[in-house]
Amino acid sequence: METVSGTPYGVVHLDVPPVTSGLAVGALVAGVASVLVSLLVVCFGVAFKNDGGAWASGAFAALGVLSGGAAVVIGLLGRRQIRRPAAPSTVQFTGRGLAMAGISCGAAGALISLLGLGLALLLALT
Repeated sequence: METVSGTPYGVVHLDVPPVTSGLAVGALVAGVASVLVSLLVVCFGVAFKNDGGAWASGAFAALGVLSGGAAVVIGLLGRRQIRRPAAPSTVQFTGRGLAMAGISCGAAGALISLLGLGLALLLALT
């Protein structure tokens, strides 16, 4: 307890434990989902190249790009939440590594989805 100078009163700062950012966790979940969906894009495009696999790849590619983009945006918001300075009695957020992993997985998943769609279209046209 600190005393306020010039008075007999004291100030108490409650110790609030740090909390993992929900945005960072959400970014990681969306990023991993984007990577998994991008693998479906590639698998459907290659395995069913003569049976409409390009259509299935296109549907999954849209899902992969959307979830990857969401992971990047949510990860950037999580990083901003974690960087924000906190007053002594407010909640400090942690999870910077989770947010970075979500951003990188989301970007990789979106990129692999687009490349897998391109591969599926190339195989369907040949």
